[in-house]
Amino acid sequence: MNGASKLDRIDLNILVQLQKDGRMTNANLAEAVGLSASPCLQRVKRLEAAGYITGFGAQINLSKLTESITVFTEITLVDHRKEDFVKFEANMRNVNELMECHLVSGGYDYLLRFVCRSISHYQERMENLLERNIGIEKYFSYIVLKSPIVKRALPLKTLLNDESQADRLLEGT
Repeated sequence: MNGASKLDRIDLNILVQLQKDGRMTNANLAEAVGLSASPCLQRVKRLEAAGYITGFGAQINLSKLTESITVFTEITLVDHRKEDFVKFEANMRNVNELMECHLVSGGYDYLLRFVCRSISHYQERMENLLERNIGIEKYFSYIVLKSPIVKRALPLKTLLNDESQADRLLEGT
C-alpha cells in the first residue's frame, strides 16, 4: 500500500466510513463496507501500518468547557534563508496554543492558527514569540468571529486524481 493506486474500493470505503465515525465498532464498520469482521480488522490494521490512518481522537466542543478565541496570524520572516525557516519552525513546535502552521506562497511566509483563552492571552503569546528573536519581522492577526463551516472529513472522492475512478471505487458509500 505505497500509493493510492494500491487501495481498492473496500479500502477507500473503510477510510470514508472511519472519517464519518472513528468510534464505530469493527463489526459495524465491516457491515458498512461489506466484509466480515476479521478481514475488515486486518485491512484497518494494514491501512494504519501503511500510514493512511494516522490516528483516532475525540472532537472536543471547546465552548462547553471554556471561553476561547481562534486567531489566524500571517507571519513574515526577517530573512529567507533555509536556516531562518528551520529556526522559526523549531521554535513554533512547542507553542501549545498553536494548532496549525503552514508555509505559504504569496505576500507573507506563514499562516498560523492559534486557539487562546482571550485576546490578551493571544497578545501575550505573540509578545513572547517576538522576544524570543526567532526571526519574525511582522505579523497580522485575524480574530475569528464565527465559523459557520468547519469540515473535519477529507473529500476523498474529489481529491483522487481521476474522479470517475473514485466514483467506481467508492460506489455504495
